[in-house]
Amino acid sequence: MAVVVDEPRLREKLYVFEDRFHAGEVLAQKLREYEKKENTLILAIPAGGVQVASVVAHKLSLPFDVAVTRKLHIPWNPEAGFGAVSWDGSVLLNERIVAALGLTEDEIQRCIAEEKHVIARRLKLFRGDAPFPSLSDKTVIVVDDGLASGFSMIVTAKSLEKAGASHKIVAVPTAPANAIELLRPLVEKIVCLNTRSGPIFAVADAYRSWYDLNDDDVLKELRKIPGMTRTEN
Repeated sequence: MAVVVDEPRLREKLYVFEDRFHAGEVLAQKLREYEKKENTLILAIPAGGVQVASVVAHKLSLPFDVAVTRKLHIPWNPEAGFGAVSWDGSVLLNERIVAALGLTEDEIQRCIAEEKHVIARRLKLFRGDAPFPSLSDKTVIVVDDGLASGFSMIVTAKSLEKAGASHKIVAVPTAPANAIELLRPLVEKIVCLNTRSGPIFAVADAYRSWYDLNDDDVLKELRKIPGMTRTEN
């Protein structure tokens, strides 16, 4: 069961970070024990996690890469999801939502196929022909700009387990308490600065400046990191 590390002064508060870069700076302070640590790397979940992770990687002098995990979008409501799929093809369904929506097996499989296609395209765009880094016997710190339902991070943690990571750390600026509890059995540590409870949660509410990132924004950050082969626009 994961140890949870938060920032007490930020509990239950809104708009505590100026932007994702500021969140990365604060998050790096909570991760100082991993600075320059051998066999340790940071994986960012694009898009929003890349801005946060780029700061953390720089501050801690750790290698940085991307782990493309995608929400399974509800066909008639692309802003909402019913599960997630990771870069290695692992799939996790939110069975409660699937049942409530009455999704058919054909609809579910079509959504999974669509998101796998997007993952393949984004891996090519973000990483070019560079092989995915070996995670075997590594300490892996997965960074995103926040958790909502937590399903994308849960399927990511399952993929890290399959890849043989020895230590799995989740580091996010903000998350709801219930998502953290769902994730705790799957990782060693969860570092979340701004934990909030209550029936309504939005990642964006932790940030004073919030905007959606596109692929060009992600590429801009990735090009700052040495050692990754990426395609150009």
